[in-house]
Amino acid sequence: MNPSLDHLGALDTATTHVDRETVIPVFEEELSVAKRVVETSRVQVSRVTHQHQQLVDELLQLEKVEVERVPVDRPIETMPSIRQEGDVTIVPVVEEVLKVERRLVLKEEVHIRRIRQTERHQELVSLRRQEALVSRLPIEQPATPEDGAQPNATEPRKEIR
Repeated sequence: MNPSLDHLGALDTATTHVDRETVIPVFEEELSVAKRVVETSRVQVSRVTHQHQQLVDELLQLEKVEVERVPVDRPIETMPSIRQEGDVTIVPVVEEVLKVERRLVLKEEVHIRRIRQTERHQELVSLRRQEALVSRLPIEQPATPEDGAQPNATEPRKEIR
């Protein structure tokens, strides 16, 4: 008696004889994947420098000094030190005068006054800026896949020349 198959193609075990065995072969597929770098194009990078004019408008602080010589011609006992009176620095100038006795005479004082000003300074200056240009160059001879492997278009490139 033949074992009967149902409508899905399954073996009906109720109608088989106990003394008969059915062998069903089981198969399995295996996949072997290999990747390799395929050069599809080359990239060339160059720099271009652009230059443009820009107006610089800044406030600059300027400091001048006025020198005024003030005659004193007064005898003194000791050497006077440099002193500050407000915004004026006073530098004493002495000389020795020969007499029967020697004494210091304050000959003059040099008054130095600092004057601060703020003035607007404008100047046209050149500024430079670099920009990178990237261009893709085709390969002279396209690479052919080896061993029947197909290049994977979604695989990221590992090397840029």
